[in-house]
Amino acid sequence: MSDTIYRNTWVEVDLEAIEYNLQQIKKRISNKTKIIAVVKADGYGHGSVQVAKRAIKAGASALAVALFEEALTLREAEITVPILVLGWVPAKAAPIAAVNNITLTFFQKEWLQEVSTYQLEDKLHVHMKWDTGMGRIGVRTKSELKELLYALNENPSIYLTGVFTHFATADEADMSYFYEQKSRFEEMLKTFTEVWGKPVDVHIGNSASAIRLPEEMYDYIRFGIAMYGLYPSGTVKSERDVELKQAFSLHSRLAHVKKIAAGETVSYGATYKAEKDEWIGTIPIGYGDGWIRKLQGVDVLVNGKRMPIVGRICMDQTMIRLDGEYPIDTKVTLIGKQNSAEIEMDEIAAHAETINYEIPCIINQRVPRLYKNE
Repeated sequence: MSDTIYRNTWVEVDLEAIEYNLQQIKKRISNKTKIIAVVKADGYGHGSVQVAKRAIKAGASALAVALFEEALTLREAEITVPILVLGWVPAKAAPIAAVNNITLTFFQKEWLQEVSTYQLEDKLHVHMKWDTGMGRIGVRTKSELKELLYALNENPSIYLTGVFTHFATADEADMSYFYEQKSRFEEMLKTFTEVWGKPVDVHIGNSASAIRLPEEMYDYIRFGIAMYGLYPSGTVKSERDVELKQAFSLHSRLAHVKKIAAGETVSYGATYKAEKDEWIGTIPIGYGDGWIRKLQGVDVLVNGKRMPIVGRICMDQTMIRLDGEYPIDTKVTLIGKQNSAEIEMDEIAAHAETINYEIPCIINQRVPRLYKNE
């Protein structure tokens, strides 16, 4: 298949912005704290392989993903740094993980027992997840912790290299629950150290906690959303402890321009009616690409000026109200900068009543990714 892109809708990912954001967090954290670059969900929609390679170049020591398949994709791209799978992985994947030096997350005795039934050609590296209040997965009690550690001793092919937890409210103004979770973690860590006694890597910090409390991190931070230039919350953004550059931008080009008379309607359901004679432009992007119907009414940029989306967004096309006639093929920016104007990811997320994490993730693979400064 040809690599030529025919469709006039694309995402640009600025890899220099990825590197810049990593450099900003490196300035804040201790020299003893290393960075795990989180590239799950295809690098939050940016492209896991390309982001991973630039993150490693910028100083990341390891990578993290959510799914075992995501880890295999990175290995197939000849990426050799340590990779941690943060989510639950079936025990049957253990032999493949061992051969590929992929670290798995575990927190169940039954899982260890099933792994022990497989022949492992290489040591399987694992990290133990502790649930200190997130309520998803992980060890919750000291008795569970001790039971797992005793079970680990029964299989010399399973090698414990790390322990970690995840915070539920590290990005909120009220930090009381964060410190409650951190206290629980420290109590678990004390018990772990007493029982296990062997050195492991400890990591608790997501983007929010790493930015806000860099001095309270351990051996690693897990740098996710902020690596892409997006703040974990409005609270973290307002504090401006670190300056970030948004790496993701979304663009299209005018495919059709027409003038409609007052009273004429646009798109399905005839929900938009022109109040006067208007110029309407059509761009080839729609909810089939992840540009969801809820974004009707949001602005886009044409010639550095804001123009609103009018009428219902279709599966493959979106209409915008122009301030005049523009040539076919004129560039339209849906997310990002154009001239001196900018539409931030946060603005799109607010209009869709969601968080900025979700927007690049839902712009799907129908929209090609082009990499700047690769």
